[in-house]
Order: sequence, then structure tokens, then C-alpha cells
Amino acid sequence: MARKSKKFRVAFIGAGGIAGAHMEAYKKMDDVEIVAAADVSEKGLAARQEQYGIEHTFTDYKKMLADAKQIGIDGVDICTPNGMHAPASIAASQAGCHAVVEKPLAMNVKEANAMIAAAKKARKKLCIGFQWRYDAKTQYLKEAIDAGQFGDIMYARCQALRRRGIPNWGVFGRKELQGGGPMIDIGVHIMEVAHYTMGSPKPVSAFGQTWTYMGNKSSGKTRSMWPNWDHKTYNVEDLAVGQIRFDNGAMLSIEASFAGHLENRWNFEVMGTKGGGNWDKSIIYRDDAGFMKNISPEYMPKDDMDTLMFAKLRDFVDHSAYNKPSIIGAEHGLMVQKMLDGIYESAAKGSEVKIK
Repeated sequence: MARKSKKFRVAFIGAGGIAGAHMEAYKKMDDVEIVAAADVSEKGLAARQEQYGIEHTFTDYKKMLADAKQIGIDGVDICTPNGMHAPASIAASQAGCHAVVEKPLAMNVKEANAMIAAAKKARKKLCIGFQWRYDAKTQYLKEAIDAGQFGDIMYARCQALRRRGIPNWGVFGRKELQGGGPMIDIGVHIMEVAHYTMGSPKPVSAFGQTWTYMGNKSSGKTRSMWPNWDHKTYNVEDLAVGQIRFDNGAMLSIEASFAGHLENRWNFEVMGTKGGGNWDKSIIYRDDAGFMKNISPEYMPKDDMDTLMFAKLRDFVDHSAYNKPSIIGAEHGLMVQKMLDGIYESAAKGSEVKIK
């Protein structure tokens, strides 16, 4: 079958919830077309096919990738539970396709390394869905740090806390399919964007602790935005905290919860020898002429999720189709994966662990 156009042709593995946001982003790109999708749900596939005019649909992604050359697939967008990231990504690379996966890169470092090795062997690109790097608030702090306004970065404090936000859909409560709970699901977002803003120092050790005290019990009369979660299969943490040491002497702390007795928080703060910053408030803290000053921009764009989704997938397309530099390459996902693995390993052992 001859290609119908020179557009970058995308196929999906996983056509569920987050895939819809990705498809909407691609729909806005003149040089991209969605040509195929694979999902175990025939009903879900049919809905996506009708909504986006997808020509080829499969209930087995392996069959789709076996036809990758015939269909003319350039890139594969993987929107599956974490446990499927590695096999789907490796298969996409072996089929001669570029790939992008939602965060985290994999279930663990071993899988992440295998994904990167497969992409390199096939000479294909592999990207990770870290959309918060494109947020204007992130770029404000990142550019100030890169310009030396913060001096040497010493510490970052990260919080991804839900007071009561245990997902009542999907497999977010099943460790065997997700790898963990709030730390790997939402904590990863704040931790990785803080790490990126700091300049991506190399992690060398981790200390962490996890607790499960609510998700494995019936929601009962609890009033929350997502009641009636599946407590019978819930085997991940409700709350996780961790600390990461870096090779440059800096540290990062992270708190993540699906259910914590605190207000909802989604923020990180950075402290350096000459200045600091608050991501959510878009404030830089500096000393000037003998006074402590809080510096904030006159105008700060309000980047919604649609804008951020578009930005990260535009990056993937530009990186894959036009060989442009990317800030979401798989090597970033691997470094974050090492931090996640370190925190979970430390929690299991009850002591600080080295990160290789």
C-alpha cells in the first residue's frame, strides 16, 4: 500500500482516556495524521475510529505493528497502563517506528534500559510524556536558573498531594500493573519538572517511605470527587515521601498522596545560594540593594492541559520527523525512573539506597 501523503503518520497503542487528549492535539497539526489504533476494547476503538476517522483498528497491537510498513506508520503513541510501556515501546522500535510513552517511562529501570536499547538499535526516537516542562511557569524559573540568578542550586521541595483523590477507574491501585501509587503516578510529574528546572543533576542515592491506610478499605460514606474506588484490588501506597541526593551536592524532597489529611497541593520550590523560586506562584526570591525582593512577571501565560499536551506531542513530532532537539528524550525518563525506583527500594528496605 503506497503512502497517501508525506504527513507524519501516527498509530496508537491504547485508545482509552488519555489517548483522547493526545488525538485532539494531533488533530491540530497540519503535518500529522492518525492512521491506526490498537486497544483491547472493541467498543472504545469504534468510538475513536468514528471520532477521528482512523482507517485501521486492531484489538492486538502486535498485529498492528506487523503491518506497520504496509500501513505506513512513522510514530507510535503509547497510552497504556505503565506495565505495557516497555513491551509496546520495544515492539514499536523493532517495527521501525519512533515512539512516545506517557509518564513514567516504565515500571522500573530494567525495563527503561531495555526500551532505550531497542530504540537505539533501531535508530529510532523514544520520547517521554513530561508536559509540565513546557508550562510558562517552568520556563520562567528554568531561564532564571540557567542565567545564574539562583546561584548554585541546593534544594528542591516537591508536593503532589491529594486530600482525597484515589482514582476509581483504570488500574491505578494495582501495583502489578502500575508499579506503584501516587509517587509513580502524580509525584513523578512534580519531581521530574523540578529536576529539569534544577538542571537535571545526576541522582546518587534515595531515601523513602510509603504508607497504605485508606485505599485498601471501602470508601463507605466518604465524600470525595472519586468515591467507590476498588479497595479489594488496591495494593499501592496512599502516601509516599522521599529524598534524592545528587552528585553536585543538591537534594530534592518529594511528597505524593492519593489520600492525605492535608489540603491539595501541586507545587515545587527551589532554593539556591543567590535566589529561590516558587513554581505555582511564579515568584523569584532575590536580594537586591540590601533588600529582600519577591519578583514576579507582569504577565504569565495560563497554559491549560490542552496547550501542554500539544507542546509535548509537537516536540515528539519535530524530534522524530525533522530531527530537532527534544527536552523529553528517553534519557530524561530514565533518570527520573532511577529516582522512583530508589524511593520505592528504600521504603522496602527501610534505609537509604545508592542509585547506580
